[in-house]
Amino acid sequence: MDAGIGDGTRAVRAGLPEPVKYEPTLPGPAFAAHFHLPGEPTGPYTYGRDTNPSWTLLERAIGELEAPGEPVETTVFASGMAAVSAVLFSTLRAGDTVVLPSDGYQALPLVRDQLEAYGVEVRTAPTGGDAQLSVLEGARLLWIESPSNPGLDVCDIRRMVRVAHEQGVLVAVDNTLATPLAQRPLSLGADFSVASDTKGMTGHGDLLLGHVTCRDAALAADVRRWRKVVGAIPGPMETWLAHRSLATLHLRIDRQCVNALALARALSERAEVTGLRYPGLPTDPSYTLAGRQMRRYGGVLSFVLPDRDHAERFLDALRLVDDATSFGGVRSSAERRGRWGGDAVPEGFIRLSAGAEDTEDLVADVLRALDEAAGPGR
Repeated sequence: MDAGIGDGTRAVRAGLPEPVKYEPTLPGPAFAAHFHLPGEPTGPYTYGRDTNPSWTLLERAIGELEAPGEPVETTVFASGMAAVSAVLFSTLRAGDTVVLPSDGYQALPLVRDQLEAYGVEVRTAPTGGDAQLSVLEGARLLWIESPSNPGLDVCDIRRMVRVAHEQGVLVAVDNTLATPLAQRPLSLGADFSVASDTKGMTGHGDLLLGHVTCRDAALAADVRRWRKVVGAIPGPMETWLAHRSLATLHLRIDRQCVNALALARALSERAEVTGLRYPGLPTDPSYTLAGRQMRRYGGVLSFVLPDRDHAERFLDALRLVDDATSFGGVRSSAERRGRWGGDAVPEGFIRLSAGAEDTEDLVADVLRALDEAAGPGR
């Protein structure tokens, strides 16, 4: 597909096969454990754990979004954690060192325990200030999460990639919060772009999926082999639903970004709100840096209410925002992250994912809930 077309056109057309008379534009899911296979197995589809036509189309589509007009390879997985694990465990060996963010996705400590059990040294540092570079020496892999989840800190990906590559270190970027429409890690120099497509990429909160995209064919082959070995494969129906959902990605992301910025501006005027973070807010500490490497700022913001009870009252009072974990959906959601443990956040810390509702309605609902949570006499 032409590299010069817009995001909306690309999202609508990505990965579609050449049109065939009387056939659907996007073929239905290929439900197959095995394929007709006479003679030598030289064709593209042999067994359902190896390849599937529905995967092929989705992988092509995601690759076109990750690196328009460039040769890349994408591998889709049954979940975001399957994609994360594939990069880590296909790349690292006993005796290697990996640098992870100390403020990243909550499941990373579980990954750390498993890596250390396999003899991999794990070092951590915060995302902000490019602090991971301070513990990079001798590493095999640098894992970046920018913006970070849930704190929404941002690091200078170009700089970190440059320094890492000068030292022979591979770089993976978890791009879940941004999606390729907001940030393209491969264009910033990363070796791996990784995402949980459960979130913004598919955007309806009804399936689990993940992907890894690489430019380097050897790295991609290792990732794909890992999927085959562990069987972390997506179902054909989930794959087809994901591909169908990509057609509205630009519409969803654009509305979510508008809503997130409107919410951030409204929240910035509330006395009870502290620690507000949204990289698209001009007063955010990461605004300038994010503007240099992000094309959109995403739909997630975070802030802190005075205490746990105050946060719970706020969540209970919301009508247009679901109290739910995860993010990136067309329906706004929010949660008190402290209920899970594991994140170094205050008890009143809220992560809010702006959906695709009308902006005025969403802002009004959040402000009304804040008023109710504050109680009488505010």
